[in-house]
Amino acid sequence: MTLSLPQDWPAPSSPKPIVIIGAGGIVRDAHLPAYRKAGLTVAGAVDVDAARARALAEDFALPRTWPTALAAAAEMGTDAVYDIAVPPGAITAILPHLPKGAAVLIQKPMGADLAQARAIRDLCRSRKLKAAVNFQLRFSPMMMAARQAIEQGLIGDPLEIEVHLNIFTPWHLFPFLIPMPRVEILVHSIHYLDAIRALFGTPQAAFARSLRDPRAPDFAQTRTTVLLDYGDARRGVMSINHNHPHGRKFQDASFRIEGTRGCLMVKLGVCYDYPRGEDDELWFCPAGGDWGQVPLTGSWFIEAFMGPMRNLQRFDAGEDAALFSGVEDAFHTMALVEACFEAMEMPAVALRRD
Repeated sequence: MTLSLPQDWPAPSSPKPIVIIGAGGIVRDAHLPAYRKAGLTVAGAVDVDAARARALAEDFALPRTWPTALAAAAEMGTDAVYDIAVPPGAITAILPHLPKGAAVLIQKPMGADLAQARAIRDLCRSRKLKAAVNFQLRFSPMMMAARQAIEQGLIGDPLEIEVHLNIFTPWHLFPFLIPMPRVEILVHSIHYLDAIRALFGTPQAAFARSLRDPRAPDFAQTRTTVLLDYGDARRGVMSINHNHPHGRKFQDASFRIEGTRGCLMVKLGVCYDYPRGEDDELWFCPAGGDWGQVPLTGSWFIEAFMGPMRNLQRFDAGEDAALFSGVEDAFHTMALVEACFEAMEMPAVALRRD
C-alpha cells in the first residue's frame, strides 16, 4: 500500500554534542545506539557511580566522563545538549546545576507524581531551559505514520482508540521497580497514555483500576484497565495484562485506531518476547476496503529515540518552531497519569441487591 505518511523526524543541520547524565540500561540499550545511528555526537557521561560512567564511556568510545552534572555543565555550558536519564526522583536535583537556557531532554516519567512534574516544569521555566521529555513512543515510525494518517483524514472523524496488551513481561529484569508504589501506569502504560494524547488529544477525565498479580507478587501493579472520557463522540480504552505465560499464540500488543472512514492497526513489536521483540507493524483499511500493510522506516526500539533528540536540537537551533514533547505538553500526560491513580481511590458503583 502506497501512502505518503512521513515517519521520521528530520535531522538537525548543526547538532550540538550531547552530555549523558545517567549511565543505566536504557542509555546502553536505546539512547546511545539511537544517537549513533542518527549521527549525533556524545561528548561524555556522568553518573553517581563513577565506575559505571567509565564503563559506558569505554564501551561506546565516549571521549570522557565527569564526576557530576555540575562539572559537565561548567565545562560545556550551552554548547551542549543535556540528556538526563535518571530515576524520576533525581531529576529536580539535577536541573538547577544545568546552564540557564540550556537544551535538556528529560527521561520519562516527568517525576514520580504530578507534584514532582509541577516542580520540574517550574524549574524549567525559571531557568529558561529548552526542555523536552523523552516520551519516545509518539516519535516511533508507526505512531508518526498513524498521526499523519489521522491528520490527512484517512480514517475520517476519529471515533475509537483502544490499546490491548496480553503479553508476558519478564519482571525479573526490573528489580528497581519492586519498592515503587506506582508501577504499571507510571512506568509502562504512561507510554500509551502519551501516545493516545498525541493521536486523539487530551481526554476530559479518566477512570482506572491497576492491580497486582500473584504471578508477579513483588510488584505493586502489573494489570491495568483505563477508560478515557472524550465526551459523546470518541471512546478511549486500555486493557493491559503483563502476565500471560501461555505462549505466543494469543499474545497481543496493539493499538486499534478507528474512524468514520477507516481503521489503523498498530503492532507494538518490542512487547513480544521482551527484550528481543518482533517487528513493529502498521496496517490500514479504508471503510469497505481491504487491509494493507504500511512499510515502516524503523521501530520503537531504537529508532523512536532519535526523534526527541532531533526535535530538541532543531528547536534549540531555531529549525523547529515547537517541541513535540516539551515539558509544557508532557505535564498534561502526567496530569492524565495522576487522574488514573486518583480514580483508583474512588469506589465503583456497587450493584443493588435489594
